[in-house]
Amino acid sequence: MSKNLWEPPRLRVGQDLEEERRATWLELFFDLIFVVAIAELGHTLSEDVSVNGFIGFVVLFAPVWWCWVGATFYATRFDTDDLGQRLLTFTQMAIVASLAVNVHYGLGKTAIAFALSYAAFRSVLIIQYLNAGHHIPIARPLTRWYATGFSLGMLCWLLSIAVPTPWRFLLWIVGLFIDFVTPLTAGRLIRQVPPSLSHIPERMGLFVIIVLGESVLSVVRGISGQVWTAPTVAISLLGLSTAFSAWWLYFDSVDGSPLQAMRAGHPLPGLVWLYGHLPFVIGLSATGIGIGHAIKYATTAIPENDRWLLAVGAMLSLGALALIHYLTCASGERKIRLAKYRLGSALAVLGVAIVGQNFSPVLFVGLIALAYLVQVALGLRESRSL
Repeated sequence: MSKNLWEPPRLRVGQDLEEERRATWLELFFDLIFVVAIAELGHTLSEDVSVNGFIGFVVLFAPVWWCWVGATFYATRFDTDDLGQRLLTFTQMAIVASLAVNVHYGLGKTAIAFALSYAAFRSVLIIQYLNAGHHIPIARPLTRWYATGFSLGMLCWLLSIAVPTPWRFLLWIVGLFIDFVTPLTAGRLIRQVPPSLSHIPERMGLFVIIVLGESVLSVVRGISGQVWTAPTVAISLLGLSTAFSAWWLYFDSVDGSPLQAMRAGHPLPGLVWLYGHLPFVIGLSATGIGIGHAIKYATTAIPENDRWLLAVGAMLSLGALALIHYLTCASGERKIRLAKYRLGSALAVLGVAIVGQNFSPVLFVGLIALAYLVQVALGLRESRSL
């Protein structure tokens, strides 16, 4: 900790100022509470594999992810390791724990508690931005813009506790929409205080690692307690192969190049790259849960809902990778090819889901795993051609 217990936030980035950023020990500790939240979200989907269950999973996943993103983007610009920052971070962690506790019935009997928890987290973030703007004049226009937009979004969540469903969830969606649009409309304000080109890609990668870890855990849960037969072992290995392939595809191209446009006052490419991570991690999580369920039905047949959960998860992650790679790769021809490859595999998975109702679980999961492995092979071929 700094020698002074209380210090004002300091600017870490700017047009003429940026230091190489790496995740701090506090940020890594902060991530642990999101491991719990993602695990609870996955457990909720695992117990309700249906269209409504998946929609509810997405509705609850988005605000949890957005809390993490909000804290990450604040820390990349303003971060002082003093007593105040540590206490605020601990407060945010406690609030995320409350989100995790209430997520299981977040669209039912604990919806009000979930909404209040989300609003509480956003209120802490707003206080942080206002405090940073108070101490750093050059950042004040951006911090005011964010504080105003995020306050309007938070107000929607607070109002939602006073209305019944479905209006409550409509206010949630409106609040999230305002939250997502606020950075998009910041324009030239971001140019003065852009996000770090080294810190943000690392932090986004760490969240992907969290979700991949939960995918592996889903495989472990699936085979735990099962009789070890050739089909259960085969599906487990295919599931691990899918997680490894997703890791390979993402981290082979992750960098901060889409964020560079923000320095010129054009936030759209960087923010689309950022928002593309939401369907990617949702897809990864759903894929892991689907494979975990497929292990349980390894010697019979995968139920239709579980089959579609696995396929939709794979399609989402591959489709999102197409967008992420299109925005990341510098070469125009290469990024178009990679995007086409990813979309092609996503369509192939859709075809497998449509015609694969009579496929054995091993064959079905094997074809999903193959869709990812083909992308790895194509990526290796692209690398050799550079």
